[in-house]
Amino acid sequence: MSAPVVVGVDLGSNSARALALDPDGNSLGSATAPYPGAEDWSAGRADPAGWLAGAVESVRRLAARLPAAARPVALAFGGQSPTTVAVPAGGSPATALTCRHPAGAQGSPVAQHQAQRTVLRADDPDGTPWQLYDWVAARLGADRYQSRWTGDPLLDGYGPVARTGTVTGTTTGTQGMAPGIPLVAAAQDAYLAFWAGGLDRPGRAMDPGGRTGGLAVAVAAGSPAADHYALPSAVPGLDIVGGPVAAHGLMLEWLSSLTGRAVPDLLRLAALVPPGAGGVTVIPYLEGERAPRWNRALRSEIHGLSSAAGPGELTRAALEGAAYGLAHIALGLAAHGAPIDTLVCAGSPARSPLWCGVKAAVLGVPVEVPEPVDVAAFGAALAAGAGAGWWPVPGAGAGGDWPRPPMTVIDPEPDPVYAEGLRLFLALGDAEVARLSAPVNTSTAA
Repeated sequence: MSAPVVVGVDLGSNSARALALDPDGNSLGSATAPYPGAEDWSAGRADPAGWLAGAVESVRRLAARLPAAARPVALAFGGQSPTTVAVPAGGSPATALTCRHPAGAQGSPVAQHQAQRTVLRADDPDGTPWQLYDWVAARLGADRYQSRWTGDPLLDGYGPVARTGTVTGTTTGTQGMAPGIPLVAAAQDAYLAFWAGGLDRPGRAMDPGGRTGGLAVAVAAGSPAADHYALPSAVPGLDIVGGPVAAHGLMLEWLSSLTGRAVPDLLRLAALVPPGAGGVTVIPYLEGERAPRWNRALRSEIHGLSSAAGPGELTRAALEGAAYGLAHIALGLAAHGAPIDTLVCAGSPARSPLWCGVKAAVLGVPVEVPEPVDVAAFGAALAAGAGAGWWPVPGAGAGGDWPRPPMTVIDPEPDPVYAEGLRLFLALGDAEVARLSAPVNTSTAA
């Protein structure tokens, strides 16, 4: 008889990933599935049916490799946020806005949800709003609810609250899923990643990776660094501070499209380029910037470009620019008494040892790379396990009470070129902000 497992599914920006854990917290396998039709979605909008299909297919593929995953002890869905699904009064078809939509993009996550809801109401005033992953769970049998991490603010109009790790219903056998599987509330991908990455003591930090990325560090509750973007940790007495950025993995996707080279090929070329990227500096503001500048109007810039630069130099500069963006956040946190001493790198960027090494060198701290790197799916499985009673729900345990994936450590290799690169990165960003803020001279010569 096979060992019992719980399954967590992360509904990411590009695909759904399902992951199975056993009662000891060992990852027994994972599987990924795309969202059908996603290539036709416009930026900031999505067809929720594609998310549902990808979520179910990821579980099906996992079950094909691990039969116990076909009937797990519990199943939980989490993922990208802020993202709002609106269900019309007639029931279908549902529509959705994602975090890439400009509605509320410069506000808090709660404000962005409400701004998305306002936009969707213009299309259908009677539509019912859902968080993405709650809507998927409801299509499989869960009750109407909004999954919220302990201490997280309520989303007005999104249904009654179900705290992360609590059972919200059982599968009904729709969508090809086995009936009778307990469905458990999870959370947004950031919370799930921080939980799985073990941000359970001050100074431990994470870049969750993906198309966006960012920097978060654990601090004592009440720290001067805990501004209004602070998130509660799974461990009582700790907060998670920092912020997301707009385009790290997205920079490589853009370069891949621009050059016609696959991302792995670009990374191989970048590995041949020494630190400093041949004098090229990339400001990764393709879709504006979130932390720490919080300016949607900013745009990416490439400086120091010459005829000697090729795809390798551009890619290396993009990797370094992403690391400088994290360092920019880290400088602000350190100034408020929240230095970092360890960085966990996760998501698809963590599959690149080069990129992880650049981040370690620029920030000057060891980098831990989890296996698997998809820690949001691991965190969703932690939520399912909490619902099954295998370990505490968030807010009810202490550091070390939850399993975490094995980590590979990359020690920093400092290089003085990075200190100068960071100085230039900050100066160029400041100059762009100043240009955007300068008044426009509309006078004409006589």
